[in-house]
Amino acid sequence: MTRTRGLLTAIPMLMLLGACAQPGAAGSAGEPSSGDPVTESARAGTDADAVVLRVQYRGGFVPPQFLAGRLPLVSVYADGRVITEGPTTLIYPGPALPNLQVARITPEEVTQLAAEAGEAGVKTGADFGQPNVADIPSTLVTVVTGYGKQSVDVVALNEAQPDDSSLTAANQAARKKLKTFVDKLAGLGADSQPYAAEEVAAIARPWTEPGDDLGGKPVTWPGPQLPGEALNSDAGVNCLAVTGAEKDAVLAAAAKANQQTPWESAGKQWSVTFRPLLPDESGCESLRSAE
Repeated sequence: MTRTRGLLTAIPMLMLLGACAQPGAAGSAGEPSSGDPVTESARAGTDADAVVLRVQYRGGFVPPQFLAGRLPLVSVYADGRVITEGPTTLIYPGPALPNLQVARITPEEVTQLAAEAGEAGVKTGADFGQPNVADIPSTLVTVVTGYGKQSVDVVALNEAQPDDSSLTAANQAARKKLKTFVDKLAGLGADSQPYAAEEVAAIARPWTEPGDDLGGKPVTWPGPQLPGEALNSDAGVNCLAVTGAEKDAVLAAAAKANQQTPWESAGKQWSVTFRPLLPDESGCESLRSAE
């Protein structure tokens, strides 16, 4: 399957989003007052690959290569594509390739979801409190409308306890409302099919013996020479992006591998995390700011 473009022009739809979205409280960063016009510069973009809604994890106590390869939980695009990560087989080591799925909703549903995001509390500067937890990822929810971008970054949205004394009743209520909305977005991928990426990033680091002998025999790397460009020099994490026939060869080999498979390239062995790039991403540079 290839990406489909042009199901609608994004400018008219985003004008409608601007009309439906509810601006936040006056004075919050990035939020216009109700009297501000919806200007061309405030719109998300002019093509089907514009992201209207995204939910993703940030931070947490995880290794650098996992941060670079982490996929958003949900991405909703201007043309109605909804990309999520589907279920995987509960085996160890897991498959080398993530199970990315794409579903479709109507432009009207995209507009409605953008409006619901504001009602669920996705307004820059909203207060969700700071729970008494450590090393837990935060959930970043972003919506783009004719009013511009609004986002909230909520620590331990799913893990915080109802009796956490660090959270007020208002914090708990706001968290519950946002979680309900995030769960709704996650459910949009129920009627989906595999997502075929046009570009795949191979996030490489020197291979080390995991000690469980589950990686199997080394496999000859079928793409351009690893490890590619540096993403995190201190952690030894590199990235190589492939397209076209090179991408097809890499995906065919990865489909037979697992997360512990050692890959041989230029006389060395590498561990590789495969990260299909999403419609709004291009090249390893898209992953450089991952956190």
